[in-house]
Amino acid sequence: MPMKRPFPSLALPLLIGGFALAACSAPEATARYRIEPLPATQSLPNRLGSAEMREISLPQYAAGQEIAYESADGALRSSPENIWADDPPRAVTLALARQISELSGAIVIAEPWPLGEAPQRRIEVRIEQFLARADGQMQLSGTYYIRPDALAGGRDIVRRFDVRVPIAGTEGAQATPAQIARAQSQAVAELARRIATLD
Repeated sequence: MPMKRPFPSLALPLLIGGFALAACSAPEATARYRIEPLPATQSLPNRLGSAEMREISLPQYAAGQEIAYESADGALRSSPENIWADDPPRAVTLALARQISELSGAIVIAEPWPLGEAPQRRIEVRIEQFLARADGQMQLSGTYYIRPDALAGGRDIVRRFDVRVPIAGTEGAQATPAQIARAQSQAVAELARRIATLD
């Protein structure tokens, strides 16, 4: 019967060294940032009643997981080390619906509508630009549409919007992901105000 070979003594330090090298070279953890609704700072009249909000349409660079920004040369850049914590279209839709509701008292819910009684209106938002610009401004522009239910009556509403919010703390420097996330939340809050007031 063949004899079993002893485990080479050199292999153990090589294995240990390999694990140590892997541990030392491990990449930093990915940073995730949230788009969060801001607390309502005013109370507006309820002009919407109940409304279903369709999932918001975003440009490709804003719909991806990586946080995009415009560099000084006009290029849009991003890094896989800094990403959104949630799917951006879903996160923006939920934040916008919640803020409209908190500002005005309207019942605005992201699709699909979960209640037994049908909504009085349907809101659709198509965003063309949602970008941390190189000039230190967050731009949120596009069009929103409000369609009344046949039984509720009323007219269709179409409004263009172009929201600009200063990205706080940049002072000419490139905005950080945290600053971009904060400015996006502020831009969404302003858009919520405009939709709630049909501005």
